[in-house]
Amino acid sequence: MTKRMVIMLIAVAIVFGGIFGFQAFKASMIKKFMTAMGSPPQTVSAAKASYSEWQPKLEAVGSLRAVLGADLSLEVAGVVDTITFNSGDDIEQGKLLLKLRAGDDVAKLESLRAVAELNEITYERDQKQFKMQATLDTDAANLKNAKAQVVQQQAILDKKFLRAPFDGHLGIRAVDLGQYLSAGTPIVTLQALDPIFVDFFVPQQSVDQVRLGQSVIVKVGVFKDQTFAGEISAINPKVDAGSRNVQIRATLKNPDHKLLPGMYATVDIATGAPQSYITLRQTAISFNPYGDTVYVVDSKAADANGKPPQLIARQTFVTTGPTRGDQVAVLKGIDEGDLIVTAGQIKLHNGSTILIDNSITPTADAAPVPIDR
Repeated sequence: MTKRMVIMLIAVAIVFGGIFGFQAFKASMIKKFMTAMGSPPQTVSAAKASYSEWQPKLEAVGSLRAVLGADLSLEVAGVVDTITFNSGDDIEQGKLLLKLRAGDDVAKLESLRAVAELNEITYERDQKQFKMQATLDTDAANLKNAKAQVVQQQAILDKKFLRAPFDGHLGIRAVDLGQYLSAGTPIVTLQALDPIFVDFFVPQQSVDQVRLGQSVIVKVGVFKDQTFAGEISAINPKVDAGSRNVQIRATLKNPDHKLLPGMYATVDIATGAPQSYITLRQTAISFNPYGDTVYVVDSKAADANGKPPQLIARQTFVTTGPTRGDQVAVLKGIDEGDLIVTAGQIKLHNGSTILIDNSITPTADAAPVPIDR
């Protein structure tokens, strides 16, 4: 019985040993085949690293403001009697724009002038007749009082006339003839558009890079292909305690009145001499917590077995600098002329074989503009 058990165990061991041996042999052969075959090359796009000139600058956002601007109104109430302007007119300082009905005030002014003239005649007559000094003093006081009342009434009458406080461009008229206006009712806006201000903020860390007279370039979204030059005209002497920013004002020429108060604007401030950096598309950089990397394309010569030359991706760490649009400056890690993978890195590892296809490449615009499609 024991002999039969031993023979059976030996037979089972031989059978299982053959099965496991065959599986190990098959895995070994598959591994050898795959090793000999190698991984297929990955298709990527690539571009040579080259130097570009970079202008150091501060970027900010702000809004446009008229050098002089006001919503015109009157201090007194009344009915509109005369309107002497049209919406959109360019006017000069002092031009009459609107008059309220003022018949009663004019009549009262004439009455007060008549009283003042009578008091003046009385005073002059008493002077010639050498009357008592007390009488002359009373006459002089009456004359002064009458003249003061004339001035007071003239001031009241003048408040019913709206005149342009400065040269500028009128907006849309908001009142009509015969309309009753309360004191302070807006009548029309007046804006001086040339020159024009742009107000913006910079962080307190950058205040030392800003100075009066410094050049700025302003862009407004509505004029995508146009820039406006100006210079810094004022720097706020205090830092905002809430945001830790400093308000800056620049002055721009605006002869065509294209720029309007309230428009949103972006401001570029040149802060130093241009510098030269190796420049890549931002898509070429793999940004990681442990360091930024790129794939450099190396060429592998044909080997002794007749295998053709291959392109190999070599991963390397880089130190990046400032960015602008779709571009990034590289300070360390690559040299000018290196061929760098710009798209398709997710498929690669260090030592991957690659094929380059630049039929579709990522954009590398220094100042990209969004396009609606």
